Amino acid sequence: MSPSAKRVVDNSSRFNGEISDAELEEIRSLLKGLRYGSVQIIVQDGVVVQIDKTEKRRLRPAADR
Repeated sequence: MSPSAKRVVDNSSRFNGEISDAELEEIRSLLKGLRYGSVQIIVQDGVVVQIDKTEKRRLRPAADR
C-alpha cells in the first residue's frame, strides 16, 4: 500500500443492534423518575462503554412559594 493511500475500515458489522440485559436495566433505572433531562449512551467499536444521565431540577419562582 502506498504511503498516500487511505485504508478504510468498516466497523459497522461489529454492532448488531443488541445490548445486554444488564445495560437495558441500567438505562431503565436511569429513566425512572426522570422528568427533565437526558440519557446518553456512548458506543465505541460497537460496544456500549458509558451511559450518562443529565437531570434538570426546576425551581419555582419566589412568588409561587
